[in-house]
Amino acid sequence: MNIHEDTLADDFCPRPVAESRTVYEGLVWNVARDSVDFAPGVRFSRDYVSHTGAVAILAFTVEGEAIVIRQYRHPAGAHMWELPAGLLDKEGEDPAAAALRELEEETGYTAQSARHLLDYYPSAGGSNEKIRVYVAHECTKASTIDFTRVDEEAEILTRTVPLDDLESAALSGRLHNSALLIATLAYTSRVRKGEDVAI
Repeated sequence: MNIHEDTLADDFCPRPVAESRTVYEGLVWNVARDSVDFAPGVRFSRDYVSHTGAVAILAFTVEGEAIVIRQYRHPAGAHMWELPAGLLDKEGEDPAAAALRELEEETGYTAQSARHLLDYYPSAGGSNEKIRVYVAHECTKASTIDFTRVDEEAEILTRTVPLDDLESAALSGRLHNSALLIATLAYTSRVRKGEDVAI
């Protein structure tokens, strides 16, 4: 890509990998080490978290309030307000379907469909994790949920909040979850620009 083009866009052009191996196998994800042929005569190695990828969903009730969850996150040592989200670890599962499944499992709300909002890499220098974010409207309480929450998910709290309040909390620095921040600010920006954000 010509970096002087008018369109500002990332250029996905992976460099050749001479060798790739797993140097650590974890409970949820692994650490890989790649030897990268960066340029003629230039080879270097990089360790990174090899991740399955994930989905998150900015979901709204029939009344138009955003559905958020509070969950304990040990690495941050905090109870954080987040979007319903989860790993793409079921082989062959459509990401939109995964987002709707996570919505139901974590909040008890269900939606008929979800629309893609954006993709992002939370830490592209240290992980290949890509998070795909969706939006769902007119969500209602599911009649039954065939899922048992365990570990930190057992303490999940669900809350609905007006979009303006969610945006204010995001901009004030009171919230810190990346998917929640990015989705909220991207969505509210599109609403203000008059873009079609309905399903």
